[in-house]
Amino acid sequence: MSAAENEDQLRAKGYDKTPDFILQVPVAVEGHIIHWIESKASFGDECSHHAYLHDQFWSYWNRFGPGLVIYWYGFIQELDCNRERGILLKACFPTNIVTLCHSMA
Repeated sequence: MSAAENEDQLRAKGYDKTPDFILQVPVAVEGHIIHWIESKASFGDECSHHAYLHDQFWSYWNRFGPGLVIYWYGFIQELDCNRERGILLKACFPTNIVTLCHSMA
């Protein structure tokens, strides 16, 4: 089993709205559990971010739980206001990821 399923794999399973990746085993970023990752090759301005929240991010949250959005070119810091509700914003892939260790016993 792979650690994550990408958008193409998810669409093959019949999902219509999909983040870039769904993690098979959630991770923690800055104390928040993450089930999916969406990557945007743009700057997160107020207009586009609110459109993404409405059209994509809340749908992902409803289907898959809390997630992480990475804006490659940064974002307006005040837009990162939904962390407690389950959507984190970052400007790059986080380096402080906490993973679950499991063994095959």
